[in-house]
Amino acid sequence: MLTDILRAGEKVPAGVAHLPVEEGTSLWGRLPCAADAPVLRLEPGDEAVIDTLSHEGILEDQGRDPRAFFGAHGVDPEQVLPDAIALAADHPGRDRATDGPHVVTGPIHVAGARPGDLLKVTILEHEMRVPYGVVSNRHGRGALPGEYPAGPGTVSVFAGVEHTPNGPVGTMAPRAGAERTLRFPLRPFLGIMGVAVPGAERPHSVPPGRHGGNIDINLLTAGASLYLPVQVEGALAYVGDPHFAQGDGEVALTAMEASLRSRLRFDVIAREDAIAQFGEVAGPLAETTEYLIPTGMDEDLDLAVKDCVRHAIALLQARWGLDPEHALAYLSAATDFDISQVVDVVKGVHARIRTADFAEVRP
Repeated sequence: MLTDILRAGEKVPAGVAHLPVEEGTSLWGRLPCAADAPVLRLEPGDEAVIDTLSHEGILEDQGRDPRAFFGAHGVDPEQVLPDAIALAADHPGRDRATDGPHVVTGPIHVAGARPGDLLKVTILEHEMRVPYGVVSNRHGRGALPGEYPAGPGTVSVFAGVEHTPNGPVGTMAPRAGAERTLRFPLRPFLGIMGVAVPGAERPHSVPPGRHGGNIDINLLTAGASLYLPVQVEGALAYVGDPHFAQGDGEVALTAMEASLRSRLRFDVIAREDAIAQFGEVAGPLAETTEYLIPTGMDEDLDLAVKDCVRHAIALLQARWGLDPEHALAYLSAATDFDISQVVDVVKGVHARIRTADFAEVRP
């Protein structure tokens, strides 16, 4: 296992704003609302380097002592992030009984962003801050509550990181006490990307929604963008819940959770331009070099699928002028509808619409 870690303030590119994870720049268990003061102000088109912190290894059911928790898995104390140690020791404002587990960095005010606009967040780079991560299964959570964990208490499986000629891989033991001989590719992304909601009540960090939040779309790797409907002046954006790898569904409850540093660019798309490009965007919309990715969300997975299909039809109508019947036919023939996650109370579905299919279509 590699031993390098990326501490706050280290190796930050010159001339780019840096946002560390500390008491004054983060929330634990809740997401920003309109009443929260921004911790960073940017102009449209600005970039920022943002540190994020995984909640795994700092939660109460793991002892809330990351040095002891990771030390039990062979991690030297010097290889535990100082900001994780500090946050676990003393972070005000989190109510264990009512708040979520996630640490979010922000909020960030983007000048000129107004309700009705879209905030475009482009992921330029993700850097792994540690060479290890954790996958956890907790009682009452995951895709099989009541069946797993099979015994009392939380099951937290440690995973390492190795670099290979084909890119970084995660390493995991096939059974308790065995060596980490399982290997799987790593594709780092941020599980939480969102904008503040109106009012003075901070949303719970677990369920996603129109504001984005805990959307857990694993396509949001470097090079992708996320479009979020702005709900308050300045957008008040935030990120968190970093992952090294996640399968669609995230069925255990967590993915391979581990801390990231992300370089992001923030742009504002005015309402008129947004409607021309995408139609009415009712929730998060992602984009990669290959796909446009509308989403659907609901506590009922069937309704989440219907929501996603409706959003996909509306997108095809606005972007390429398809009529609804042809849009639905195309989606049925050529588009995958993937389950983003089934473990965050509100289930998520996303569609992968190949933009290359429309190279000869004229709106």
